[in-house]
Amino acid sequence: MKIWVDCTAAAHPLVLRPIIERLQALGHTVEVTAREYGQTLGILDRLGIPYTRVGSHGGASTLGKARALAGRSGALARQAWGQRYDLGLAHGSVDLAVVCGTFRIPSVQMQDYEFAGRQRRISFRVARRVLVPDAIPVERLARVGAPERKLFRYPGLKEDYYLADFEPDAAVLDELGMDRERVIVVVRPPPETSEYHEENPLHERVLDRLTGEEGVQTVFIPRTEAQAAAVRALRQANLIVPDRAIDAQSLIAFADLVVSAGGTMNREAVALGTPVYTTFSGRLGGVDEELISEGRLRVLRDPAEIELRKRDLAPGVRHPRDPTLLVEGVLGAVE
Repeated sequence: MKIWVDCTAAAHPLVLRPIIERLQALGHTVEVTAREYGQTLGILDRLGIPYTRVGSHGGASTLGKARALAGRSGALARQAWGQRYDLGLAHGSVDLAVVCGTFRIPSVQMQDYEFAGRQRRISFRVARRVLVPDAIPVERLARVGAPERKLFRYPGLKEDYYLADFEPDAAVLDELGMDRERVIVVVRPPPETSEYHEENPLHERVLDRLTGEEGVQTVFIPRTEAQAAAVRALRQANLIVPDRAIDAQSLIAFADLVVSAGGTMNREAVALGTPVYTTFSGRLGGVDEELISEGRLRVLRDPAEIELRKRDLAPGVRHPRDPTLLVEGVLGAVE
């Protein structure tokens, strides 16, 4: 088959890479499109995944998102019309959903957060199959357009699958000039341009706490260039902001702590055995609820609660799972 994959955020190349590789190994042709947003293109480059750049993010406003959706979906529609795709695959791409719905291309959506409103409703209603962790209650998914008949529910975290063949590389520490004797903390800011974002004053207080600790080095992984510029302007010697896409998974694996307002980086830390606090201010999804109940993810309410110490466990994936299961879920949409 000719399969179209659309990446619209930085996590998507990571999540979809092992699926793309296995689909190609089975003889399918896979074509990737990508939106210019955050580090999405840089990560595709770093992973060596060929892609066609189409469009950019519309910003935080509803009007901006609508304009970007219309413009990008139109451009993708022109491409899809000429390519005659047999299947579309994405991790929440509304653009792919619009195009696949228009041309009646079977589509598969992956997702591990159920409370993103219109985005989920559009992509789920169009999709023939939706791949989700079994930690998300079925009734929640049905309310946003993914009834049980559409679901392919898999055990564990999506990170367990795409990190299954991952070997941490300590070179990232040297690339960033990290002092391995100090406590290394990775910080991920809130998704300020996302539909499900809520005000998060805790984030700035976390940075204040960490930059005030002499024995700590903090690496700030921005979502947007505006976030990067704002933190660089603080001019703190122990606060590092990478100027390009880095091997963030290796950084997390060797870090002593992660403090993140995002979902994927939190769960990467869990998968890699790195202590992690969530500062996410939106409604917690089923995956995070389960991780919190198991004690693998901690909710941070006050920066004073942060425990700053060197990690005890060696870096590495704790519960690797075979991505072939996800490939079976994808291909099941057209079998």
